[in-house]
Amino acid sequence: MAEHEPLLVNMDATGVMEIRLNRPEALNAFNKRIGFGILAAIRSAQDTARAIIVTGGDRAFSAGADIQDSGDGISSNGPLDEMNEIIYELAHSRVPSIAAVAGPAVGVGVSLALACDYVVMAKSSFFMLAFTPIGLMPDGGSTATIAASAGRLRAMRMALTAERVHGPLALEWGLASELVEEGSPLERAHEVAARFAAGAPLALAATRAAITAATLPNLRAVLDHETVNQTRLLATEDVREGVAAFGEKRTPNFQGR
Repeated sequence: MAEHEPLLVNMDATGVMEIRLNRPEALNAFNKRIGFGILAAIRSAQDTARAIIVTGGDRAFSAGADIQDSGDGISSNGPLDEMNEIIYELAHSRVPSIAAVAGPAVGVGVSLALACDYVVMAKSSFFMLAFTPIGLMPDGGSTATIAASAGRLRAMRMALTAERVHGPLALEWGLASELVEEGSPLERAHEVAARFAAGAPLALAATRAAITAATLPNLRAVLDHETVNQTRLLATEDVREGVAAFGEKRTPNFQGR
């Protein structure tokens, strides 16, 4: 793996593929290059891997979409199209996946983690849907994956208030599979992945497909709905005001247009 690359992909001898976001200077903010790389890795894993780990290392899982490095800036949907495909293919993968979450998982970082089958979180890490404070809505399938895992009212709470949901509360709500001490989510994720890699691949694939079909039966429609409405919101004055206010560290003055 080339350490300077924004995405590191490695497969070990047991068939465990580790996909690591590697932009620590940007808290692993998501851009098109990372999106294309993750999508290619997930697709290649279908024929070669026995388990997938998605991680951002020890400092941050992902700070969400990189507005400054997303293609056409805040007026476009940036890496949203790639993220939608990542979420759909990860959710419908034949290979079980584990998210190793340390530090913040914000915006599409939440989407990426919750598209996985198993989530290992550090106690101090947190999920945050940081969309409505800048005039946007959650995307990347998170309106469905959070509701499927935590329930409608908790999904509404996260989406409408943009509060941080730290590890213990995430576990209580069903957004995490287990908590670990600081600095060890990736180590534990590799232990879980080794168990999956040694398991019966056909049985694991059939099991995860059945649960996904039962809990996320309309994921493609949800992704399409989010994309249409997020694209509309991206063109509004409220988003321009929200982003400006965020950069200037002031309260936004939204006008509903």
